[in-house]
Amino acid sequence: MVTITDVLPRGRAAKAGILPGDVLHTINQKEIHDVLDYRFYLAEKDILLSLTRDGSPMEIRIRKQEYDDIGLDFETPLMDKKHSCENKCVFCFIDQLPKGMRSTLYFKDDDSRLSFLHGNYITLTNLHEKDIQRIIDMRISPVNISVHTTNPELRVKMMKNKRSGEVLSYMKMLADAGITLCCQIVLCKGLNDGEELARTMSDLAELAPAMESTSVVPAGLTRFRNGLYPLEPFTPEECAEVIRQINEFGDLCLKKYGSRLFFPADEFYIQANLPLPSDEFYEGYSQIQNGVGMITDLETGFEWEMENVDEYLRHFSPPRRVSVATGVAAYEHIRALCDTLSDQIPGLEIQVYSIVNHFFGETITVAGLLTAKDMIEQLSGQPLGDELLFPDVCLRSEGDLFLDDLSPEDLSRALGVPVTPTRSDASDLITKLLGLHQDR
Repeated sequence: MVTITDVLPRGRAAKAGILPGDVLHTINQKEIHDVLDYRFYLAEKDILLSLTRDGSPMEIRIRKQEYDDIGLDFETPLMDKKHSCENKCVFCFIDQLPKGMRSTLYFKDDDSRLSFLHGNYITLTNLHEKDIQRIIDMRISPVNISVHTTNPELRVKMMKNKRSGEVLSYMKMLADAGITLCCQIVLCKGLNDGEELARTMSDLAELAPAMESTSVVPAGLTRFRNGLYPLEPFTPEECAEVIRQINEFGDLCLKKYGSRLFFPADEFYIQANLPLPSDEFYEGYSQIQNGVGMITDLETGFEWEMENVDEYLRHFSPPRRVSVATGVAAYEHIRALCDTLSDQIPGLEIQVYSIVNHFFGETITVAGLLTAKDMIEQLSGQPLGDELLFPDVCLRSEGDLFLDDLSPEDLSRALGVPVTPTRSDASDLITKLLGLHQDR
């Protein structure tokens, strides 16, 4: 049962007389525990809701179009508490955070509902067979799984959870039931690389076509690892070897399954100083949120947008001087795109700055972990022009705070220029570089 906190005006629930404070128990005699129950049983056209109001039971029948919402809100999006992680992974990024950050950053979620709703990755360790059957019965697909290794003993060692090896069997149960699996391997030097990576890829490939794709990403290592498992970053040569191993196996999968199935993160290519693959390599970018193909997608989109540069020029008012802050990993790629644009558009000057991550440590090079403090320290006194652009992935989902709890407004005041977040999208980047967003 869940308490209703708001009833949207003019919604079907409001018209039926449901009020905030009413407690929802069942829909069509099926108990409601969370958002998955609610959405699944709400899909029918005729629904019978069993509720209580001030302890008194009541039933309300609503007829609607299939899959229509009825206008109820609850205290939390999940309608109950998030399921927290029960693991102690040797590479866990949260364990590498410094003390004193906002409390929400230290919460480790491992919630199958968030996997379905928001694409979060889960380890399966806090699920049981009844939970797997629920996923199958409700056809919750895809399920995003942090695998790391298919060696049960090694998975226990890496995740510090005695169940982490046995729950690997759940993946076959899901695959046999036709549930799509998107997987992730966080690669740790000396642990799950080399022969262990070969084993993991081979085991996961056997789950195809249900296993749709797997990203292989390097473990992020901050400067706050005192007392944690001793991990080392991959050298450029080792990154090149990881790429070779993954792509050779991917070539075999392409011939056998019609898909590469396994994709190295952009970070491996950048660290190895190797060119990124073409647009076709990424097969629709199913793993782009894991940093797989993100730069190629941006560059491909940029090329397409440049074919229509005259349309942008119609609205551009020169002169304009603008600056861009980005992480070390993407710097050369972003700078090349900006140079291309400024060469094509008279009156546009762009200065791109590579921000070194002093907050978490220089081994962290991705843009999404930049802080306002590092930008302020490294950009103060620099020529920033009319506006500073920065990646929107630096901000939490609400778009209001950096990881160090400073806001874009704080950054703007400290640097003395307007600041604007940009998406990893060519059209958005070009629009903001030209200042056209200011007219909207």
